[in-house]
Amino acid sequence: MRTISPLAFIEEGAIIGKEVEIGPFCFISSRATIGKGTKIAASACIYGHTTIGEYNTIFSHAVLGSIPQDLKYAGEEVELIIGDHNTIREFTLFNPGTAGGGGKTIIGDHNLFMGYVHLGHDVIIGSHCILANAATLAGHVEMGDYAVVGGMTPIHQFVKIGDFAMIAGASALSQDVPPYCLVEGNRAVLRGLNLNGLRRHLPRSDIDALRAAYRELFESGKPLQESAATLASTTSSEYVQKMCTFIMNTKRGIPFERKES
Repeated sequence: MRTISPLAFIEEGAIIGKEVEIGPFCFISSRATIGKGTKIAASACIYGHTTIGEYNTIFSHAVLGSIPQDLKYAGEEVELIIGDHNTIREFTLFNPGTAGGGGKTIIGDHNLFMGYVHLGHDVIIGSHCILANAATLAGHVEMGDYAVVGGMTPIHQFVKIGDFAMIAGASALSQDVPPYCLVEGNRAVLRGLNLNGLRRHLPRSDIDALRAAYRELFESGKPLQESAATLASTTSSEYVQKMCTFIMNTKRGIPFERKES
């Protein structure tokens, strides 16, 4: 059974699933789709072509799907796609994609977006991520699964963040973060592996393999791309392979302090 406040404004054409709750003073666009069991608190706004999956919880004054903050945007058909079981807290702002980025902003499942988080146009977020209060992602940022962004942290456009990576609070990130790594500072640089996150999900043997790989890649003083290519061709660890592949494919570079060999 749906529970929709008579004070909510829902445009004709919106698709509202079963068991959806919509509070007073919400706005729902005619092109929006709201999946089963999603709860939308008072004064939240769902604009444009926005698709929201099942059992999400959207708090007051969230703004989802309003037009991209991109001067090149000229009214093209663009989209925001949100998966299932996400928690989207107060005063968050998620923009849809742009023509130059494929037209879609895409968010996975089981993520937590704390208050005032901003996702710019064409952002892609995996699943099981946490973005703390006032984390700010510029356009075209891509995050893997189980990544964490600390509060008050801005992330430059086109940056890529790997699985299980962590960006500490009050950092400023302008380069790519390999999977399983921790960065911190302004500008953010690698500080080691994200061991707290890894210990919750990986066995000791896999973490040990990543430790050895990290030392070889970032502490040996050898050229990074050369080390990554060598490790990728010799490792038996799928996690080390993933880290090396990420490094070999980086476009913005990896933020680490180079040591002389």
